[in-house]
Amino acid sequence: MPVNHPLHIDLFAIIILMGVVQGYFLAIFFLFTPKGNKIAHRYLGLFLFALSTCTVEVLLSYTNYMFKMLAWVDFAEPLNFVLAPLTYLYLRTFVSERFSWKQLLHFVPFAFYLVCMCLYIYPLPDSFKYNSYLDAYHPEMPFVKNEVLDWGWFCEIRDYVNDIMFVQMVIYVAVGFVELKKQFEKVGLSIFSKENYSLSWCRTQWLSFASIVLLFLIVKRTFSSDLGDHILSAHITFIIYAISFSVIRQSDFFRLGEEAKPVKKYEKSTLTDEIQDQTLARLEILMQEEKLYLKEDFSLPSLAKKLGVSPHHLSQILNESLGQSFFDYAAQWRIAEAKKLLVSSESQHIKIEEIAEMVGYNSKSAFNTAFKKIVGQTPSQYRKEEK
Repeated sequence: MPVNHPLHIDLFAIIILMGVVQGYFLAIFFLFTPKGNKIAHRYLGLFLFALSTCTVEVLLSYTNYMFKMLAWVDFAEPLNFVLAPLTYLYLRTFVSERFSWKQLLHFVPFAFYLVCMCLYIYPLPDSFKYNSYLDAYHPEMPFVKNEVLDWGWFCEIRDYVNDIMFVQMVIYVAVGFVELKKQFEKVGLSIFSKENYSLSWCRTQWLSFASIVLLFLIVKRTFSSDLGDHILSAHITFIIYAISFSVIRQSDFFRLGEEAKPVKKYEKSTLTDEIQDQTLARLEILMQEEKLYLKEDFSLPSLAKKLGVSPHHLSQILNESLGQSFFDYAAQWRIAEAKKLLVSSESQHIKIEEIAEMVGYNSKSAFNTAFKKIVGQTPSQYRKEEK
């Protein structure tokens, strides 16, 4: 069986190699970073790992290295079935931070296909792998003689594997768009808005995957077999570096040392008056409808994330528009709720300590201090006077 074929190294091969290296690096970064939304980061890390592994197979095939590694022919094929689910789950968990074991059901097609590959394809001798590789990347070359094997139903599935993958990806792209649109509407924004950074990031990732799906369709309809996969892999390299650039751009590295400079507060803020007014309006609705201030773990970062702005910008909005710190703002809402409970006929039997807990305070003394600062009376005095 001939295996001595010249290596094919060109600009595409170099670009794809760069994408593979950076893709694995970025995958490790997201899989093991201790900061941020860990669940979403794990999904993104797994997506990048799977995408990079699929690209490795294309690189080996495109450069003719696969002739020296015939056992690895089609080794990454099952991973194509995890790309769409991982993208969708990343978008879902990025905005919710919730993990459910039901999410693993999305990987049933991958598991099924992997088992079939292990049973029917991976154990085949190199002569079969050789012909399979020629069929995909060198259809002009003569095949070697082989015993004819019939894999039955799985053989038919593999004949349409590209069509099946495309349908799966289109479904997930569509469902992802619906979910993304719902999240934008939830905060009162158009899906085209750039105001909410978190949702804008999600939209960019959705668009990136949608572009892969579109190019996948074009390549498979333009080229026979896998002859155009190098174009798709080059596009994937561009996406991987775009993600890397975005991550670096959001890094705190370039802010190091700035705290030592005597600059005016908010002097370099990028917050516009329009965004400030819109955020205030959404903040008012959010506080009235969801009453986040009643939770003990209510904090500036959690509220900022809910609004899709940075904690720094939210603090600036509260300072400049309301003349309050976050703690004063939270106390205002909590004490207003406490005043209702203290005079309500349905809660007269509830102790003041319990009311303090109900409105988000974990100690009676902190509650009394905040209440007296805002109302001018202690909670017990207020309850007696309002009876």
